[in-house]
Amino acid sequence: MELLRIILPVFAIFTIGFIGQKSMGFETQTLSKMALYLMSPFLVFRTFYDTTFTKTYGYMLIYTLILCFVLIGLVYLISYIKKYNMRETCGIILASAFMNNGNYGTPVALFAFGAAGLDYAVVLMVIQQLVMCTVGVYYAAKGSPENDGVSSALRAVRRMPIVYGAIAGVAFQQLGIPIEGSVSEALDLVANAAIPTIMIILGMQLAKISLRNVQVEKLTYSLILKLVISPVIAFGITLFLPVDDMLAAIMILMAAMPSAANTTMYALQFGTEPDFVSSATLVSTLFSLITLPLLLVILL
Repeated sequence: MELLRIILPVFAIFTIGFIGQKSMGFETQTLSKMALYLMSPFLVFRTFYDTTFTKTYGYMLIYTLILCFVLIGLVYLISYIKKYNMRETCGIILASAFMNNGNYGTPVALFAFGAAGLDYAVVLMVIQQLVMCTVGVYYAAKGSPENDGVSSALRAVRRMPIVYGAIAGVAFQQLGIPIEGSVSEALDLVANAAIPTIMIILGMQLAKISLRNVQVEKLTYSLILKLVISPVIAFGITLFLPVDDMLAAIMILMAAMPSAANTTMYALQFGTEPDFVSSATLVSTLFSLITLPLLLVILL
């Protein structure tokens, strides 16, 4: 019941976007570009500015990168066997290799492990955001109908302001540059608005999906990778990292989170299977209502 109290507000925000799209019909790609280029960089800047990194966070980075690239490797293997084209492959990568450990994972970590668990979960969220806005954007651009090769995908990564927001956040922190008064208040306003805006946009995109067009085979592969295989891989990674039991459990829990909402923005922005990525986000979130409680029983 407690887990449902955490998850239901997330679905309520999705519903706002869903109803708005059905009743008024917004241009979701334009809104997605606004959230991606104007709002998210301030959220990332604030997070990196406020976070002091230690050696343990280095292990978190290693975990995140290994998990991400092992999942990407499995997607390539499936795509090779099933003969999926590059656009389809990149769509499955967006739906399978990145988890929603921000507006979903961190509240669950707080419920399961308390304030100490929340601190770990927030740092994992920061690292995941950085990986998504580089590796995720690379594959979103690579799968775009307008893609002209690896160089085009790399150019898309270089143009992402989220990357520069992270660099600026670290630089301001290390140089001891204070952010106070009205500047701090303005930063908080934009940063706090970023996540709900992203979730509303996801709800809008979900409203445009026809269940008759759901690609069941690809969706099944994505769900198995995201909700079943990913936490198993995470468990294997934690066996080789010198981290405490709580952090190991949180790493496994975060790996079992559903598909990240941000990847829907990337898919929309670059035209890389946006309907499939959005449906994978929705369905994986629904299925997580079953899989996460089962995993928590094992971890706690």
